[in-house]
Amino acid sequence: MPMQSPKNALFPTTVNCLGEFSQLEDTPQWIYELDNPYLHGVYAPTNNINTHATNLEIEGEIPADMYGAYLRNGPNPRQKPSSLYHPFDGDGLVQGLYFNNGQVTYRSSQIQTAALLREQNECQAVWPGVMGTFDFTLPDFPIKDTANTDIIWHNGRLITLWYNAGIPYTLDPITLENLGPLQSPSKLTRKMSAHSRVDWETGEMFFFDFGDTPPYMNYGVLGADGRLKHECPIDLPAPRLPHEITFTSNHAILHDHPLFHDIHILRQHGRRIIRFHRDMPTRFGLIPRLGSQVTWLECEPCYVLHTSNAWEEGDWVVIDGCRSTNPMPDADPEEGTLSHMLAYMRLEANNYRWRLNLRTGEVREGPIDDLNSEFNKSNQLFHGVKTRYAYHQKIPLRRDGGHTLRFTGLIKYDNETGRRQEWDYGPGVFGSETPFVPKKGADRSSAEDDGYLTTFVTDTRSWRSSCLIFDARDITSGPLATVRLPHRIPYGFHGWWARGEDIYR
Repeated sequence: MPMQSPKNALFPTTVNCLGEFSQLEDTPQWIYELDNPYLHGVYAPTNNINTHATNLEIEGEIPADMYGAYLRNGPNPRQKPSSLYHPFDGDGLVQGLYFNNGQVTYRSSQIQTAALLREQNECQAVWPGVMGTFDFTLPDFPIKDTANTDIIWHNGRLITLWYNAGIPYTLDPITLENLGPLQSPSKLTRKMSAHSRVDWETGEMFFFDFGDTPPYMNYGVLGADGRLKHECPIDLPAPRLPHEITFTSNHAILHDHPLFHDIHILRQHGRRIIRFHRDMPTRFGLIPRLGSQVTWLECEPCYVLHTSNAWEEGDWVVIDGCRSTNPMPDADPEEGTLSHMLAYMRLEANNYRWRLNLRTGEVREGPIDDLNSEFNKSNQLFHGVKTRYAYHQKIPLRRDGGHTLRFTGLIKYDNETGRRQEWDYGPGVFGSETPFVPKKGADRSSAEDDGYLTTFVTDTRSWRSSCLIFDARDITSGPLATVRLPHRIPYGFHGWWARGEDIYR
């Protein structure tokens, strides 16, 4: 797979971020015309976009009670971008590893969005990316909706979602065949933000969207049958950029953070200029699951990309997640036109807990740990009720070599004590978001951490990609099994565990 090294003098920004890197033969060769680290090395797109492979090489033994599929979404641009490339712009590519009775099957599928289909037909980029000038003459969105951020299972289908609130696209949960855009039952919106949530206990799906015109947010609930159960507009003072939604047994939790853009600049110049307003609080909005009255509680200024879980303790709502007090790090002018994108993608965050009193409005908050980590997951069987454990990715800061977003190790947190277990992926090996895998037939009577963890890794020394499987009770013992994938896969964003009880029925 590796070919000769490219002429590094042509890629000063990429070399500064990645160091020495190889030219790869399984990637579109136009990437070697662009000096952007998110198009090279472990981030390089792949031409292997629709794969079905069995008889995979396995080291160790696959647990017999692993039953379901590990799915991951991420960027895989198919056309040379017409403007500066951001990883949010890459066409969505889903990787899937299926486990059933000790057997493993691998599949991948490029998401056939409307934008990708048009660009394939025209053999060129049509939509600008998030760093390009917005083109409001284009259909649906003035920038490219790629469906590349998250993937969830609900009501017999996989749903792919985009960070910027885009049109959800659906896939067959077994074959990964494209089934087209989700036929939204909503009366207010056809968009969903990246991180909708599914309650495995009730089958309900909580979603929201956001935009630049009133109402600036809409909230909704789909029932287990996929039908719209509830929706309502949410009153916000101006456009915002929330990233996810959380829920407890009685409430959904909406996010309003002081990280947003100036709508006047967007309208006048076609660019979204985002600023962190340190003099404004972060707000969490608690709304009854099927209600419309939001109770907003103010917290210290920060940005929250991902929460692990939330639950209720009497009058208190507890939220565990990752908190960033510097979501817009200073750009390095030496990195030129990519400097602000590179700075934003250098994620700075730590494990944190908020406690909100619904009766008195009191807020108590503080760190669980100060280690830089994010892309946190927990046992989804227990979402909405009290949990103790969360599984994070270790992210090196820039001073530690983190010039680009990269996951160098897996962390298991005990959020009651703040103690952590760690597993380092190894030199030059980078991992993926790691969902919890309940054992076949598990429910809330099972121990919370009695299951497995799965992550995709790519070794940049050999350009081989694998899936590692850990015992969630003790990750320090290393992988129980390693599944070698048939080819290299590019870096991705978010992962999901789809239970065999759901997808194989």
